[in-house]
Amino acid sequence: MRIFRRGIALIAVSALAGVTLAACGQSKDSDTADSGAGLVVGTTDKVVSIDPAGAYDNGSMTVQTQVYQYLLNFPAGSTELTPDAASKCDFDTPTTYVCTIKPGLKFANGNDLTASDVAFSFKRIVDINDPNGPASLLGNMKSVEATDDSTVTFTLNAENDQTFGQILVTSAGPIVDEETYPADKVMDDAAAVKAQGFSGPYTIGKYTKGQIAQFKANADYDGAYNKAKTKEITLTTYSDANNLKLDVQNGKIDVAWRSLTPTDIASLGKSDKVKVHKGAGGELRYIVFNMKTMPGDNDAQKLAIRQAMASSLDREELSTQVYKGTYTPAYSAVPQGQTGAVESFKDKYGDKPDKAAAKKLLDDAGVKTPVDIKLQYNTDHYGSSSTEEYNMVKRQLEDSGLFTVDLQSTEYVTYSEERVKDAYPMFQLGWFPDFPDADNYVTPFFAPNNFLQSHYNFAGDDNPVPEMTALLKSEATDPDKDSRIATLKKIQDLVADQIPILPLLTGAQVAVGGTDVEGLEETLDPAFKFRFTSLSKS
Repeated sequence: MRIFRRGIALIAVSALAGVTLAACGQSKDSDTADSGAGLVVGTTDKVVSIDPAGAYDNGSMTVQTQVYQYLLNFPAGSTELTPDAASKCDFDTPTTYVCTIKPGLKFANGNDLTASDVAFSFKRIVDINDPNGPASLLGNMKSVEATDDSTVTFTLNAENDQTFGQILVTSAGPIVDEETYPADKVMDDAAAVKAQGFSGPYTIGKYTKGQIAQFKANADYDGAYNKAKTKEITLTTYSDANNLKLDVQNGKIDVAWRSLTPTDIASLGKSDKVKVHKGAGGELRYIVFNMKTMPGDNDAQKLAIRQAMASSLDREELSTQVYKGTYTPAYSAVPQGQTGAVESFKDKYGDKPDKAAAKKLLDDAGVKTPVDIKLQYNTDHYGSSSTEEYNMVKRQLEDSGLFTVDLQSTEYVTYSEERVKDAYPMFQLGWFPDFPDADNYVTPFFAPNNFLQSHYNFAGDDNPVPEMTALLKSEATDPDKDSRIATLKKIQDLVADQIPILPLLTGAQVAVGGTDVEGLEETLDPAFKFRFTSLSKS
C-alpha cells in the first residue's frame, strides 16, 4: 500500500449500486480530433511499469490511463462511475458483483476483448502479487470468473461493499490481453509496447523507459472518455523539476504535469507565456501520533496533548506561506469535495490558534508545560517543501509557549522502516487516495490493522476502538446515501475527538500549459485521472 497515492472526491452511493450504459449519457467528441499536429507533456513522475500487475504509482497510472480500458471509469469532469469496457455492472447478490462486457471490443493488436480477458486481468494481479503492484486493492475479491464471453462475476468476501465499483477504476482495474500478457509474471515495458494489448483511447508507439513515450489515438476506442482531441501526444520525463519549469516557460513543451515546486508555480503564474491550471486533488498531508510512545503519562494526558496541538496550529499560514495556495487547509481526514466531508476539526478547535483553549486542555489533564515533542518528517518522499512546512509547524507550536519541539528528518527508506517500529512518537505522512470515495480516507486509516501502525484500533493491540470499527463497517456497507453520509460525519467527528491523526493540508492538482493549450481544467477533476483525451491546442 502506498502512503502517498492518487486522490479524490466523492461519488454518489446510488452510482455505486448499479451502473448501466444508459445511465452514463456520455457523449463522444468524435468530430474534434485534430490533424495530428501533436502536443508534448512533461513530468518528473517515473513509470515503474506499463503492465498494471507491476505498478501502483502515479507515473505508471498516467500511462495506464491513456492505453487501457477499465470495466468502469470516470469521464472528464465527473466522479460518477460510468461504463467503460462494461455496458453495466451491479450486485447480483450481496457478495457477487456482475459486469456485462460490451460486444465487439478489440485490443489494438486485433485480439477480441472478452470477459475472459477481464477475469484474467484481475486474477493475475492477485496471483503475481508484485511488491510494486496493486494486489492489496483486491483484498475483498474472493474470486473472479468469466461466466460466459460477455459476463464477469466477482465474488466478494464482505457483503454489500459499496466501494467495490470504484476499486474497478483504480490501479487494479486495467484490462490486459490474455493472449499476450503472461499469467505469472509482470511483462516488461518493451514487450508490452510490442504486444499492443491496449484498448484505451491511445496506444503507444515509440517508448524509451524513463525518457519518452509517444501516444497515438486509438480510432477503435469505445469507452467512457471522449475520443482523443489530439492524435499524437508525447510524454517526456524529466529528472529535474527546474528543467521542467524552464521548458514549459520557454515553450519547448506544451504542458508541465507534476511536479513543480510551489515557488515555480507562483513564478509561472506571473508569466504571460503560460497559464497555471488548478483542480481538485484530494492529496492529504497530516501528522500521525503513536499512541504508545507519544508524550503523556496516561491516555488522558496523551489525548489532551493531541487536542492542544490541534488548538495551536494555523493551517492557513502553512497553506499561503509554504505552499503558495497549492495546498489548502484540511480540517478533517476527509478532504472537502468528497461526499460526506465535514470540517470537524474546525468545528471543535477553530481555524486559528487558541492558546487559552490549548492551555486549559493541558491543565485539566494535569500535563506539565512546556511539553517536549519529538516530531519526525521526510523530504525525499513528501517534497522539498516539507522542511519549510515542518519548521513552521514547530514555530507555531512553540509560539503557544506550551510546547518545545525537537524536529528531525530521516531519509525515506529508513523512515518507512522505523516509523512502523514505534521509533517516532509523532511523524509526517501523506496520502493519495485510490478511488473517489470518502471511505478511502477513513477505513485504511482507522479500521483494525490500519496502515498507520500507530496502535490506534490496531488488531491484537491493547487500544481497540470498537465504536470506530462499527461506524466504519456501517458506512462501507450502507446502500442508503443519506444514512451513509450521516455515518461518515460521525466518523470524522470521532477522529476530531480522538485525533489519531492531525490533518494539516489537502493538495490541489496543478498543471501548467501554454496559452494555446485547452482541456487542462477539464481533466483536473477529483477523479485524479490525467486524461490526454481532453488536451488540444488551439
